[in-house]
Amino acid sequence: MIDPSRDLPRSAASIWAPLRPFIAVERRLGLAAARQPLTAFLYEFLRFGLKQGWACLFGAIMVALLIGSHLLYPRGAALARYDFLVIAAVLVQIAMLALRLETLEEALVILLFHVTGTAMEIFKTSVGSWIYPEPSLLRIAGVPLFTGFMYACVGSYIARSWRLFDFRFTHHPPIWAALALAAAIYVNFFGHHYMADLRWVLFCVTLALFGRCFVYFKVWRSYRRMPLMIGWGLVAIFIWIAENIGTFTSTWLYPSQLHGWSPVGIGKLGSWYLLLIISYAMVALVNRPRRMGRSVGAAMPSLRSPGAERAEPAWRGP
Repeated sequence: MIDPSRDLPRSAASIWAPLRPFIAVERRLGLAAARQPLTAFLYEFLRFGLKQGWACLFGAIMVALLIGSHLLYPRGAALARYDFLVIAAVLVQIAMLALRLETLEEALVILLFHVTGTAMEIFKTSVGSWIYPEPSLLRIAGVPLFTGFMYACVGSYIARSWRLFDFRFTHHPPIWAALALAAAIYVNFFGHHYMADLRWVLFCVTLALFGRCFVYFKVWRSYRRMPLMIGWGLVAIFIWIAENIGTFTSTWLYPSQLHGWSPVGIGKLGSWYLLLIISYAMVALVNRPRRMGRSVGAAMPSLRSPGAERAEPAWRGP
């Protein structure tokens, strides 16, 4: 008897050692779920949620640390809360590497984002854009060192999602153009304090470069697609929600929140959208976007077809 799962593409889960024992079990469940349209839909929806949860692992841990330390960390403790967050974030990174919940490449991405984010934090706090109201020892120029990890959460999410969903693209601009746009956005975050804010120009350039770009992502057997710019918008909304959690827990505060908390203005979505483009460009430099080939795109296999994935090329890490 032929094993129907024998020729299925390599699972992205094999990258992370703790997930490997579950690959065969998941495939058997998938074959059973594919027999009926409703169970196939529910199973793909469940897979989407689990993949998103795994991609968000580092970010979710950091948000949990912000909330937990705000509610439970003893006031007046010898170790300042911010310093605790720095140590906790480093220990989380060590644990994720040791338990192979994170690859070395992902850890390097996090380090890169930590440096980039900390540099911007030092400048932004120096001009009064926001403050960190609590004392700490582990800081540079008034910026607690854990803040870089908050930026790294975004890079970690993009890098892990890229692999989990096996991103492919159509009409993707050259990498050099994406990097040039990212550099211009980064410079504008500094320069708009001294000259005209060019964010609307940058939005127009983004539309010109990425307006026709579609990202194809594979949740289960078939590729789905959406405009890449819409995908960025959805992620920016979740970052904005996380920022509201950060200010609600008094981890950082905007000038308007010094005398009482209020939600972060919806206008900040634009800033996070632009920051997300920087994050995307840096990850794309490492992963090199793969074009959606005709043979893959034409197949778009049915969820009900047991052998559908055999028409698609095997999964390959970036």
